[in-house]
Amino acid sequence: MDRVDKAAYEKELYRLQTELVKLQSWVKAENARLVVVFEGRDAAGKGGTIKRVAEHLNPRFARIVALPAPTERERSQWYFQRYVEQLPAAGETVLFDRSWYNRAGVEHVMGFCTPTEHRRFLQQCPIFERLLVDDGVLLRKYWFSVSDAVQEQRFHRRLNDPTRRWKLSALDMESITRWEAYSRAKDEMLVHTDIPEAPWYIVESDDKHSARLNMIAHLLSTVPYRDIPPPGLALPKRPASSGYQRPPRDLQTYVPDHAARLR
Repeated sequence: MDRVDKAAYEKELYRLQTELVKLQSWVKAENARLVVVFEGRDAAGKGGTIKRVAEHLNPRFARIVALPAPTERERSQWYFQRYVEQLPAAGETVLFDRSWYNRAGVEHVMGFCTPTEHRRFLQQCPIFERLLVDDGVLLRKYWFSVSDAVQEQRFHRRLNDPTRRWKLSALDMESITRWEAYSRAKDEMLVHTDIPEAPWYIVESDDKHSARLNMIAHLLSTVPYRDIPPPGLALPKRPASSGYQRPPRDLQTYVPDHAARLR
């Protein structure tokens, strides 16, 4: 895949992000409920794409959901229960950074669920998603597909970058040795859950910039939003001073000027 020119990427990303703001305004005005599921292998580029999708959205109406491992109590609940609690209300957008599909992937491959629980998930998931769509939820599902060579390169970069090392875990390392097991699990998941009401959309993500643009452009194309003009606002004139004087600086504690050392 040819890389997108950086300047062209940044220009198009900004244009698409502007459209995402319009989409959010439409979701709010129409009391719609939008759910976007981001799935894929470790280091496939999900997190970076989610960051760009949410970057300019109003966080009061757009949430990123990345649930930790379930508690003992949650493990005793219906599997989908803790995800249902995160679904949007009217006017809201929820971006799932991994979702209920954990059971079809990491839980199944790593043995965190039983074969019976896995089979039950594959049976119930299409029913669950049809219920969401039938109730009016706009559900979009994206699978980020990365090659084994590119995944390993990204793991090495994370390992050597102290600002990104937190992204690596023991499970990430296991994903290298279990590449084919994850592939089989993904194929089986698609067979059961790629349904007309909620299809899967595959995002080629060896080139992160292309993946971000392609995913966002596709999402926008699937929702019949329109531009909702914002309310007219005008800055008022600042009134004349009434004699207020700022207290002396030595009465307050200021943050040291660390930046001055760099000048």
